[in-house]
Amino acid sequence: TLTFAQSATHHLDSTTQGEIQEDMPGFRTAVDNFLQFAPAVAVFGLNAAGVKGRHTMLQATEYYIVAFLVMAGTTEVLKTATHVQRPDQSDYKSFPSGHTANAFMGAEFLHQEYGHRSVWYSAAGYTTATATGLLRMTNNRHWLGDVIAGAGSGILSTRFSYWLVPRINKAIQKDKHPPIVLKF
Repeated sequence: TLTFAQSATHHLDSTTQGEIQEDMPGFRTAVDNFLQFAPAVAVFGLNAAGVKGRHTMLQATEYYIVAFLVMAGTTEVLKTATHVQRPDQSDYKSFPSGHTANAFMGAEFLHQEYGHRSVWYSAAGYTTATATGLLRMTNNRHWLGDVIAGAGSGILSTRFSYWLVPRINKAIQKDKHPPIVLKF
C-alpha cells in the first residue's frame, strides 16, 4: 500500500510526466548524455587555461574523484534498492537520475572551485545541471522525483567530498611526520 506521501509524490510525477509528453510527444535528444559532464569539464578547462580556482589541479582532482565515487555509489545502490520503473518502461533503474546527479555534482564542484571568483560560474554550472535534469524528463527517462533526488545526491556528494578530503589529507600528513622522540 502507498502512504499518503508516496501517493502524492506518485501523482506529481505522473501528472508532470503526462504534461511533458503531451506537449512534446516523441521528443528525443542525446544532448543530456554529454551536458551532464559540462560543469566538471569547465573546472578542469578553466584551470588548464590558467584561471586560478580555490585549489590546484591535483587537489581539485582529489575532490572530484571522491565526489564522483560517493555520487556513483549512492546512485547505484538507490537504483537497485528502490527498483522504480522508468517512465518509458525500459527498466527499473529510474530512481534517482544518475545523469542529473552527475551534472549537479559537477555544478557544485564548479561552484566550490570558482564561485568565489564570480557568481556567473556557479550560475552557468547550475543552469547546465538543471537543463540536464529537464532533458532527462523530456526524453521520458525520468520522473520529476528522480531528477530532484539526483540533484540533491550530486550536490551532497560534492559537499561531502569538500568536508572529507581535507580530513583524509590531514591524517595522511600526520602519519608522514611522526613525532620526534628524544632519547636521554
